[in-house]
Amino acid sequence: MKRCFRYANFIVSLHRVLANDMAKNQKWHDEYWLLLMQIYLSKPVGMKPTYSREMVKLALELHIHPTTLTVKMRELSALETPRIERIWNNYSQNPRKLSRAAKLLREMKGFGRADEFYDGVETAETWEKDWEPIEGHEPLTPVMLILVLDLYFRLTPATMAKETPEVQELARLMKVSTALVVDLLEVYLHCDPCLKRRDVTFSPLLIRCQQIWQRYGNGEPEDLAELAAQLCEYFK
Repeated sequence: MKRCFRYANFIVSLHRVLANDMAKNQKWHDEYWLLLMQIYLSKPVGMKPTYSREMVKLALELHIHPTTLTVKMRELSALETPRIERIWNNYSQNPRKLSRAAKLLREMKGFGRADEFYDGVETAETWEKDWEPIEGHEPLTPVMLILVLDLYFRLTPATMAKETPEVQELARLMKVSTALVVDLLEVYLHCDPCLKRRDVTFSPLLIRCQQIWQRYGNGEPEDLAELAAQLCEYFK
């Protein structure tokens, strides 16, 4: 009974602070400011990289792309609206109050599920699956395949070896073996239409690598490099 009373008081006080107008962006709900503020106020206080681990974790939790969270965090940093300013004044100087509010929000039934508590949230299946472990190859994820593809374009076939510093650096960053990175580079050699290799690879990751190549391998290497540099933040 006391717990229900706490929930009721929390919701009432929250709605006194937050405005109810969410028509401008159906993907964003006012409750999210609390969760985003927690990340913003974590040390070092300020804007966080789009693909930092904490930003990605929240993005997956809310089913909202990390780039959207970055835009919202800029709005939070600039206190762009009276609504944001009210939320900031109510919670920014009281970490315990913010932590309690965020905890209660997460404990609400259906939190994080778009078909229940956050009805109307649009999900982007592709980007979310990029962060999910590849079945049978855990902890390898499509994001890691993207980083290896970026490395592929910065090496020559002769340098795709365990001894190459860039290979070792990426392996350390992703916390995998250099042998795995080299194996993936070799798979990409079979995906590269410019090489026209006649030999066959039976790697179980061939299809996955081909999918990543189709998405990024035919575009501008500079664009891929820029994306890869941002994705690296998750592993730091």
